[in-house]
Parts: sequence; structure tokens; C-alpha cells
Amino acid sequence: MTPQDLTWTFPGRYFYLASPYSKWSEGLDDACRVISEIAGRLIQHGLPVFSPIAHSHTICAAAKMDFLSHDVWLPADKPLVDAAAGLIVADMGFWETSHGVRKEIEWFRKAEKPCWLLDPVELELNDLPRTAG
Repeated sequence: MTPQDLTWTFPGRYFYLASPYSKWSEGLDDACRVISEIAGRLIQHGLPVFSPIAHSHTICAAAKMDFLSHDVWLPADKPLVDAAAGLIVADMGFWETSHGVRKEIEWFRKAEKPCWLLDPVELELNDLPRTAG
């Protein structure tokens, strides 16, 4: 499946783009940079996405907030999860062990919303395995 396929299937909707952060081997700044590039490419292909990492990382830096506080960021992200058409997990490594990504998968599955795994190079989307998360 391609980003265009999702745009046609869910017109006027956006997708929640999950990615690893604290577990990213190159650090938090690089995790934000990489997912921002992926989000930008998806948007250039016509797929509206919301990346909580791209959104929150800059806010944390500017407001001098705790970058890693699940107590702050999970409640802030939940309304955006609820409004999204589905979940896209960027397959950029370490997502399987990410507490945040696991929680996001849990929320989307509980809401019976579709979940996909994104190849960040080819931008190919495949159903997220039921065993994931």
C-alpha cells in the first residue's frame, strides 16, 4: 500500500506517525530529525500525518520540559490518537521496544483503528502484525 492509497481511502483524515525516541541509538535530536524527514516525505506524497516526536521535541527544547516524561506526553498525545484515522509505525529500528510506541499501538488496537508498518525508504505500508506492540 502507498501513501496515496491511504489518502484515497480516508479522504480528509490524518494519520498518527509513531516512531522510537528514547531508544534511538543516535540520540533524541537525531530521532526527531529522522522522523521529521519521513513525515515530510509522506506529506509531500499527499498523506497528512501527525508525528508526536516532531511536534513535541521542539516544544520540550523551547519550554525546557522533560523530553522523556511519559506522564506529560502520553496524555498530551491521546486526543490526537483519538482523532486520527489510523496509526503508521515508522520501521526505523527500536520501535518494538519503545514504551511510547507500544502504548500508541495499544490505543489504536483498542479503538479498532487500522495500523500499518511503514518502510521509511520505499514509503511502502504493510499491515502491522497483530503480535506487534
